[in-house]
Amino acid sequence: MNPRRLRAITRRIIDQFRRDPRTLGLIFVVPIAITALLGWVLRDQQVVPARVAVVDLDQTAGGRLAAAIRSAATAGGLELVEGLADERAARDALAGDRADVVVVIPPGFGASLASGATATLTIATQGADPLADGSKVGQLQQAIGTALLGLSPGSAPRVAFARETVFLSPDADVLDALAPVFIGYFGYFFVFILTGISFLRERIGGTLERLLATPITKPEIVLGYSLGFGIFATLQVIVLLTFVLMRLDVPALGPLPSFTIGLDVPIAGSPLLAFVLALLLALGAVNLGIFLSTFARTELQILQFIPIVIVPQGLLSGIFWPVDSLPAVLQPVARVLPLTYAVEALRDVMIRGHDLSAAGVQLAIIVLAAIAALFVALAAATIRREVA
Repeated sequence: MNPRRLRAITRRIIDQFRRDPRTLGLIFVVPIAITALLGWVLRDQQVVPARVAVVDLDQTAGGRLAAAIRSAATAGGLELVEGLADERAARDALAGDRADVVVVIPPGFGASLASGATATLTIATQGADPLADGSKVGQLQQAIGTALLGLSPGSAPRVAFARETVFLSPDADVLDALAPVFIGYFGYFFVFILTGISFLRERIGGTLERLLATPITKPEIVLGYSLGFGIFATLQVIVLLTFVLMRLDVPALGPLPSFTIGLDVPIAGSPLLAFVLALLLALGAVNLGIFLSTFARTELQILQFIPIVIVPQGLLSGIFWPVDSLPAVLQPVARVLPLTYAVEALRDVMIRGHDLSAAGVQLAIIVLAAIAALFVALAAATIRREVA
C-alpha cells in the first residue's frame, strides 16, 4: 500500500468538499440548525391544558362528586367545559373538538360506592391520537382520585374506569393514528427526491437546453414535466395508500410461515378523498422538486435540500406534536407549510370520517392546489437557458 497515493486520494476528496460551500454547509451548519430547531420545539413547547367535561347522571350522590372532580380538575390546571347534560352531548363535544376528555358519572354510582362495591366511571376521549389521549386521561384520573379522597378521607374507594372513544377504538394502536402521516409525509418525501433528481438529469443531459431552443415556453415545459412526473407520483400514492389500507393473508408455503401483506389500517372516511389529498400534496412535491433542482448542479446538491426543506416540515407540521403546542414564533411558520394542511386533512378523513363538506378538508384542498400552482410559476421563472 502506497502512502503517497493514499494521500493524493484523500487530498482530492478534501479539496472537492472545500470547494463546495453547500456540502460544507450540510456538514457543519445544517445539523446544528436542525438540532437547534428540535431542541427549541421540545424545550419551549406550550402546555395546552386538557379540556375536561363532567357529565353527571347520578341522581343521588353524584352531585357532590361531580363538583369535587371539577374543583380538582381546575386546581390541576385543566380547563372545564360546561353545559354537557348527557353522554350524547359529550360525544358531540368530543367529535366537534370542543372537549378533549369527558368523565361520565353513571346512575347509581354513589350508591355503589356507599355499599363498598366497585363503581365504574366512564372516560371518553376523541381517540384520534392515542398518545395525547393517554396523557389527558392520566391528568383527569389524577383529579378524580383527588376528588374521591376529599369526599371520603382515610378510605380508598373501589373505582374502575371504562374507556370509550369517538374515533378509532379504545384499543387502537399508534399505527392507526400515524397512518395519515405515513401517507402524507412519505409520499411527499419520495416524490420530491424522484422529481428533483430526474429533472436535474434532464438539465445535465442537455434535454432542457434543447427544449428551450424551440418555440415551447417555459411554463409549458414546467407543466409538461409536472404532468409527466405527476403520473408516477399518482402511482406511488396509489401503491402507498393501498399498502396502508390493505390486508392480504398469505398462508404458509412449505418452510415459509404464513405472513400478512399490508398494514390493515381502518379508515373512517372515503379512501378516494384520502387519495385526492395525498395526490395534491405529492403534486406539490413534484413542482417543488422541479423548482429547487434549478439551483442544483449535482444529485448530491438535490439531497442537500432534504434537511433544509423536508425535515423541518416533519418537525413543525403537527406530525409528532400539535401545532398549537409549538413555540408561538413557530406556529405561523407551521400554518404555511403544505404538510400541515395535508396531514390534518388526512387525519380528518381517515380517523374522524369527515367528507368533502368539512371546512378543514376544503381548506386543505384549496391550499395544496394553490401551493402546487405557485411552484409551477416559480419553476418557470427560474429556468435558465444553460447546460449544467
